[in-house]
Amino acid sequence: MRKRTLYSLLLMLALIVALIAAVWLRKHAPPEVARLLPESDAIVYLNLQPLRAATHFERTPVIRSPDYQHFVDATGIDPERDLDAAAFALHRMDDPAGPNGPVAYSEVFEGRFDGERLARYLSGMATSQEQYAGHTIYTIPIEGRRLRIAQLGYDTIAASNMPTTEQIHSMLDRYRASASPFAGSSLLAARYRDVPLLSSAWAIGHVGLPFSERGRITVFGLELPLPEDTTFVASLRVGLGALHLRIEQIAPSEADAARSTQALDALLRIFQVIQPKIEAQSEAPDAEALRQFAASIQIEQHKDRAVLTAILPTQLLKMMVTPESAILAAPSAAATPPTSATKR
Repeated sequence: MRKRTLYSLLLMLALIVALIAAVWLRKHAPPEVARLLPESDAIVYLNLQPLRAATHFERTPVIRSPDYQHFVDATGIDPERDLDAAAFALHRMDDPAGPNGPVAYSEVFEGRFDGERLARYLSGMATSQEQYAGHTIYTIPIEGRRLRIAQLGYDTIAASNMPTTEQIHSMLDRYRASASPFAGSSLLAARYRDVPLLSSAWAIGHVGLPFSERGRITVFGLELPLPEDTTFVASLRVGLGALHLRIEQIAPSEADAARSTQALDALLRIFQVIQPKIEAQSEAPDAEALRQFAASIQIEQHKDRAVLTAILPTQLLKMMVTPESAILAAPSAAATPPTSATKR
């Protein structure tokens, strides 16, 4: 009896340890939508549930284009309401002047939608279909590119506008192994540990690629003293009454980080000097929010990293996550020529 009791206790203890280990791994593992992404130069992730709670952007009236409204009516998907999480992989193109542009994207969306209605919509828009790993891949030509889309599960969609099928196939392959918390791209494995805990949105890798111009990063027409292939870890955390932004540039050495910190600090001082003049000439309702944001920016050096921190007003965040942004502007053309209307 004593042996049986001991064996039972040991078995129960082993099960408890295994359960705790599984919960810990799940808590510290990257989000599944990010783990499904293929190899890339950068990854951007958004958990829209806390951002929606902080900004209530889904309550903002949206002026939709006819094509966007057609997508919503045909699929029943309201991106502002139904999209819960999204992850984007950025792929640098070898020929920036080519038909595919400087950057291509692979995407995974998670939320609530009617799979049958979406499948009918995609089938009607697609010029071709492919069966792979038990899923249907729909191909839709858009502005010289081919957008490939597949429903992975009842709540997940994958898409890629890369020239080949390698990326969409990779996401379907990863979906079959997505139960593993260690799955994911090499970039995710190398940099996700640098993302602060409880971040509602984050980006890792060469996230300056979409803003690159002549080999430099340009934001709102302002050229930053950083090359386009600079590695960043950016994060946004929803705090008590505030949104905390943190952007780290990972430099090759401490000396490089010091130079970047000095250059960015000088650029920030110039911006703070000219900002009142810009505000005086602008009647934008977001001027006060921009002023608060600019006043909160701090730039410091932490060993081999130049670190920018700031408090992001909810008004500015609301602007970035409204459906007018590229993330949620899924349908951009009518049902007649096939378009990108497929994204959530």
